[in-house]
Amino acid sequence: MAPTQGPRAPLEFGGPLGAAALLLLLPATMFHLLLAARSGPARLLGPPASLPGLEALWSPRALLLWLAWLGLQAALYLLPARKVAEGQELKDKSRLRYPINGFQALVLTALLVGLGMSAGLPLGALPEMLLPLAFVATLTAFIFSLFLYMKAQVAPVSALAPGGNSGNPIYDFFLGRELNPRICFFDFKYFCELRPGLIGWVLINLALLMKEAELQGSPSLAMWLVNGFQLLYVGDALWHEEAILTTMDITHDGFGFMLAFGDIAWVPFTYSLQAQFLLHHPQPLGLPMASVICLINGLETISTATGRKLLVSGWWGMVRHPNYLGDLIMALAWSLPCGVSHLLPYFYLLYFTALLVHREARDERQCLQKYGLAWQEYCRRVPYRIMPYIY
Repeated sequence: MAPTQGPRAPLEFGGPLGAAALLLLLPATMFHLLLAARSGPARLLGPPASLPGLEALWSPRALLLWLAWLGLQAALYLLPARKVAEGQELKDKSRLRYPINGFQALVLTALLVGLGMSAGLPLGALPEMLLPLAFVATLTAFIFSLFLYMKAQVAPVSALAPGGNSGNPIYDFFLGRELNPRICFFDFKYFCELRPGLIGWVLINLALLMKEAELQGSPSLAMWLVNGFQLLYVGDALWHEEAILTTMDITHDGFGFMLAFGDIAWVPFTYSLQAQFLLHHPQPLGLPMASVICLINGLETISTATGRKLLVSGWWGMVRHPNYLGDLIMALAWSLPCGVSHLLPYFYLLYFTALLVHREARDERQCLQKYGLAWQEYCRRVPYRIMPYIY
């Protein structure tokens, strides 16, 4: 019998029906974006020009490549770390330990890819494999999530997440039951959160840049900007890897399909959308406009609170979540090199806006529970949530 716990968290995402819909909608959206980026019209809205057959989705070569990628990142995770950090205190008063070696994994991956390219590795062929790679990544997410759901059936009550234990198997499969599923000291959620997906994202971007160089003679300025901005983002995330130990993904959310699919499939194949678009739809970009875009991207560096006190000065005195505002400014800068003739490359901005509004609402509930009257006073003094004078 599955373990039970006390009062359950309120259901999110529309409950079991919403979770069931998202199990289908998220992969369908990812494949729609992949197909739209390579099509002539490049329409965000409306059906794709043509649907691929099974032969375009299934490839044993893509499966082997994907498994090799996951194996490589797992091996790099197990290497000695420059630091081992402790996570937040758990229900049983214990603290888990995490290796801080994500940036090391990025550097070693770059070295291995560089050695492979010098030996003739055809990295420019990777863009032609994005559909079958996304397909096997999606299959992996479903199978892995089933394993996580079954593993959680025998987990102690203290190991379960606040959500994801509704008693409905579809909802719990989607949201995730166990907070920190591990085998020995290998933490599945922590590994997936920043490793295979984020590093895979910049590798796909690089492959798209190499393919554009093959087709056009040299990469475009727009492609350079997208690659540079997103590499900087991933490098920064991995350099400050320890910061993720305080995020809701690690401290609150269970590890189920939502995070598993998001980490290993959605991130690399959807976040590389701008580079995919530019490969098939080159956009002219002059130095003046490129300079303006670089300035916009630099605005993303808004300081964040690291202490327990509620700050009411600086950016934190204007909006309650200025880090989310910075994320949206950054998302705009990633999309602008793609021009304004198509809505498709702005999908990330639209999606991220919806994601952050939803996450901000969850943050508000958590902060109200944590800070009580102090949070209510903070909300009175700082009425805007993300965008000053708008929201």
